[in-house]
Amino acid sequence: MRSIVRATLITMAIVPLSVAAPALAAAADADDVTYAFGVYGANVTNTITNNTGGVLICTTSLASAPGGILPPIWEVTGPGQTLYASSEVQPGTTTQTVTDIPDGSYVALATCGNADNTAMWASDYPGIGEILDLFPMDTFAVQQASMVVTVPAPTPGLPAPDAGLAPFGSS
Repeated sequence: MRSIVRATLITMAIVPLSVAAPALAAAADADDVTYAFGVYGANVTNTITNNTGGVLICTTSLASAPGGILPPIWEVTGPGQTLYASSEVQPGTTTQTVTDIPDGSYVALATCGNADNTAMWASDYPGIGEILDLFPMDTFAVQQASMVVTVPAPTPGLPAPDAGLAPFGSS
């Protein structure tokens, strides 16, 4: 009888440890997700690197940045964004593209959350800590900060006619 009780107690101790061990190994880290924003014509891209080992739900969004200046965080997050792309992101590298953006200056933002809602990564932004503190999960400000982008992206111009170049045929 003692051996059955002992076996039951050992099993009761081992099973929770074996269930907890994978969770400890899979704990979220700030460096698990990275973002890289780019502008291509009337499109803004975000290259997302997912090193979590699991699927994430990610959103890349744009909010107005009048005058090319970062607005306060509550002005950006409060009303929400209408220009965005959202999708599942598998482990590895994925690019999200927000398309057909009207001319103007915007702040590019990104967030990713894991499938079991235990961790979230957001592009860094002044005051983002106040927002992240509202979530009952592990939250991380990703090193790639939210940035102001201008659509359409400026293109290099030709030099001015009097930029020190000699007219054709003269020496």
